[in-house]
Amino acid sequence: MGKIEIIDTNADNISEYGFCGYKSIKQEGYKRKIDWLKKRFSEGMKFKVLYSAKEGSVGFIEYIPGKYTWRAVEARGYMVIHCIVIMKREYKGKGYGSFLLEECLQDVKKEKMDGVAVVTSKSTWMAKKDLFLKNGFELAQEAPPCFELLVKKIAKNVPLPKFKGDWDKRLSKFSSGLTIVQSDQCPYSAKSVKEITETAQKKYGIKAKIIELKNCKESQNAPSAYGVFCIVYNGRLLVDHPTSNTRFKNIMDKILR
Repeated sequence: MGKIEIIDTNADNISEYGFCGYKSIKQEGYKRKIDWLKKRFSEGMKFKVLYSAKEGSVGFIEYIPGKYTWRAVEARGYMVIHCIVIMKREYKGKGYGSFLLEECLQDVKKEKMDGVAVVTSKSTWMAKKDLFLKNGFELAQEAPPCFELLVKKIAKNVPLPKFKGDWDKRLSKFSSGLTIVQSDQCPYSAKSVKEITETAQKKYGIKAKIIELKNCKESQNAPSAYGVFCIVYNGRLLVDHPTSNTRFKNIMDKILR
């Protein structure tokens, strides 16, 4: 595997590294994510790359102070992990997830923050809670349909972070038609939105309304705990993360038949 190190990226060097299978600025999702990250570094964003001298970028962790998080949580005083990913199979199960997590914990202690929070999912899309539980996190709260908020407190006698809640009320704002809520925080969003909007129009005669989240406050008030992507149809949450065109068609076929 060669030498492994963690590289702390910034606005000047982030374009040198790949993530989520994206490596080229020619890829729309990669370009938009890079632009998004460059705007976040001034807010305290950390994007640290697990780098192999032999294979380049093989994983990463992204986290930001709770005030600026793009998840639908209230976590001021905490650091919030957006993503932690080991991309290559041969690097999984070797402790690199904990290695990246320790970077976050060290920054939290250095900045004298209250602790760390992360939104996980019981589905296959996001990191599951196992990595965090074995590193001293505790389950603080759950949110529909399958999200969990895990927390590791560093300071004593401080309130726990919590989901924003009021999910039904948030969904009621999208009670008519097909709405896609999306953000460039996730590089898969661009491809997902493009394909799904085209399919909705061509196959179902539905013109999708696209809401692009412009800042962290809008994301914290999104209709799903994931905060940066969801698809809502007539007030019903269909999808809570970027998904394939095939899955979207399967869902719509069941609803409309």
